[in-house]
Amino acid sequence: MARLRSDFWVAAHLRRSALEGIDAVLRRRGSPEAGAIFVTVDRLDGHVDLYGPAPQSALTGDELDRLFAPVLLGSAPPDIEARMLREIRFDPDLWWISVDDRAGRSGLQLASETPG
Repeated sequence: MARLRSDFWVAAHLRRSALEGIDAVLRRRGSPEAGAIFVTVDRLDGHVDLYGPAPQSALTGDELDRLFAPVLLGSAPPDIEARMLREIRFDPDLWWISVDDRAGRSGLQLASETPG
């Protein structure tokens, strides 16, 4: 089964976040078809979490949705910005979603939360 295009996935995630009362915005538009997606979650307490695509080793091949893994947790905002600038230099086609949520909700399916 083909994976959902990045632009459709991002649009759906932003809409789903809005419906759940999670403040999420698109910070960077990437390749519509297959750009990697990164999500930062600002907990509004000086700590930010960064999630990126789960490594291939965490995938079983039958996922219906994209899986994510933590890249940095509880980091200072300047550290997250620096990391994302490095990611963009490495892959200029990536997408970047920014979430502000005191509870730290991202709305992402994490690889560690999948059965198996």
